[in-house]
Amino acid sequence: MVTLAGLLGLLAWIIGGGSLMLFALGMVLVLYLTNPAASPRLVMMLYPGRLLHPDEAPRQFAILVELARRAGLSRVPRLYYIPSSVMNAFATGQRDDALVAVSDGLLRRLDLREQAGVLAHEISHVANGDLAVMAFADLVSRVVGAFGLLGQFLFLLSLPTALLTGADVPWLALSILLVAPTVSALVQLALSRNREYEADLAAAELTGDPAGLASALDKLERYQGRCWEQSWMPGRGVPEPSLLRTHPDTRERIDRLLALVPARRSALVVTGDARPGAFASPPLRPRWRPPGLWY
Repeated sequence: MVTLAGLLGLLAWIIGGGSLMLFALGMVLVLYLTNPAASPRLVMMLYPGRLLHPDEAPRQFAILVELARRAGLSRVPRLYYIPSSVMNAFATGQRDDALVAVSDGLLRRLDLREQAGVLAHEISHVANGDLAVMAFADLVSRVVGAFGLLGQFLFLLSLPTALLTGADVPWLALSILLVAPTVSALVQLALSRNREYEADLAAAELTGDPAGLASALDKLERYQGRCWEQSWMPGRGVPEPSLLRTHPDTRERIDRLLALVPARRSALVVTGDARPGAFASPPLRPRWRPPGLWY
């Protein structure tokens, strides 16, 4: 966070001096305080799903309530259902107004123990303030990118004059303007990976069952591709460099979870039918949406 703020201040100082530096840092601080994270209402507008009622998914709601209590949240996050076969879960909002979204594919393929691990991971993001942190990092990265483009544009405008008059070209400042957006993006990605590790650790402490989340991550990794890709191309694709990933390597996350000492608090007890797909939410009618069929 300090690196991102320092990079922004340096760019503003190169372009407009101390006054612009103070203005840029103050602007980002004001924007962070006024809009720290994406609103749950915005998410509900973007995703074609709906809020679940406790009667539709009683076991998931019971797990969510217990996790929120253990995490010290004053309000239980709302549970949002996304009718997609893609296995996905995420959280948005703030501590007192959060939303946890889960996809149909995740509910159908994970048992309740694994679902508890995933829900605990998302609850941990809410409790740790990761949503506001990542929103701030994204905001600073965007401003750094805009300042970098502005500085490069101003340099190109002044370059003919510098060549005709023989003035010295500020190569150091130019180099900083060129590499700053890339450095900012890499720092943001590193911050994202760090918060994922912390959320895994906090989830293991909330549930007292690190192996449950590890099992869920293993399934998420195996079900990411299409069926024919899993059968014929198990090692498909070119792996992304670790510096360019928003999430740490799944195998590394699983190994860290399995190496954890169980938390002191009692493990979260999952009652009822724990099979994958054991939830009462009725399936929605199939419909075509980009990039494919949603149900």
